[in-house]
Amino acid sequence: MPTPNSILIELHYLPSLEFFCALIGREHLILETQEHYEKQSYRNRCYINTDKGIQLLTVPVSKPASKIPSKDVRIDYQTNWQNIHWRTIQSAYAKAPFFEHYSESLKKIIFQDQEFLLDLNKNLLSFCLKSLKLNFSISESVSYEKEVSNEILDLRSAINAKNKGNDSSIYQSKDYYQVFGNAFVSNLSLIDLLFCAGPDSLRILKASQKLDLNK
Repeated sequence: MPTPNSILIELHYLPSLEFFCALIGREHLILETQEHYEKQSYRNRCYINTDKGIQLLTVPVSKPASKIPSKDVRIDYQTNWQNIHWRTIQSAYAKAPFFEHYSESLKKIIFQDQEFLLDLNKNLLSFCLKSLKLNFSISESVSYEKEVSNEILDLRSAINAKNKGNDSSIYQSKDYYQVFGNAFVSNLSLIDLLFCAGPDSLRILKASQKLDLNK
């Protein structure tokens, strides 16, 4: 069976290595924006590596009265989450080899005061793809479809924040230099790889792809 050239997936906040392993080799990326928002998922959270170990960063969102499409989820600015996230990222990666190369662009996006989580995540995805020098044609879903064409690889909710890549059919851990810790921490946010490996990041991601992705 030929490999699907299109992939359907929801947007994540500063996506994991597993997310980008799923994208590499595709031509068309379809962003699922019509699904019901799923709590405690990568949609509004990511993991980074700090001197205290793995740190969870969560974008607070306004609690909807009922289930709503992901595109309508608003960011909650009652807490100073942007400063918290940036201070944590800066503390974790300021001494990383490529922090200065990527940090200003990332900081500008985090502090943009987007109303909707979807828009924040789209801007961060663009930053990540540009940093990796990956080009896709990108579209958004216009309605929720439970079943999709065989020509589209459906990975909606397949990348789960609860297992963080364990037993993944998409991602296999490949070590690279990290700022903290004696033991390598796998499948963190892409920014961990970018800040630590810079232009070598895409090669490491390709080496981290599993061959059975399309089974």
